[in-house]
Amino acid sequence: MSRASAKTLTIGELSAATGVSRRLLRYYEARGLIVATRSSGGHRLYDPATVEVVGHIRDLLAAGLPTRVIGELLTCIREPGRLEPCAVPTLVEHLREFDERIASLTSTRETLAGLIASSTR
Repeated sequence: MSRASAKTLTIGELSAATGVSRRLLRYYEARGLIVATRSSGGHRLYDPATVEVVGHIRDLLAAGLPTRVIGELLTCIREPGRLEPCAVPTLVEHLREFDERIASLTSTRETLAGLIASSTR
C-alpha cells in the first residue's frame, strides 16, 4: 500500500465504513456533498473524515431535508448530532413547511374520514 493510499479510502472502503452504497456515494459526490480525489488509475479516493460527513448527510436526510439544503448545512456541523447556530434559520423554515404540510394532510384526512362515515350510514 502506498503512503498516499494509507491516508485515503476507496469508494468500497467508504461504503463499508458507512453502510452507504457506492451508487449513493457517487450521488452525494455529484451533488457536491462529499469530495473525492482521483488516483493515478482514475479511482475515487476519499479523506477518512468523509466517513463522518456521510453520517451527517444521513442524519439530515432522515430529518427530511433535501440534498440541496444539506449542502448548505454541512458547514454548520462541528460534531455528530450537534448543529451550530448558523443552521437554525434554515431548519426553522423547513419545520414551518412541514407543519403546513401536516396541517393540510390532517385536514384532508378529516375530510376523507367524514366522507367514509357519511357513506356507511
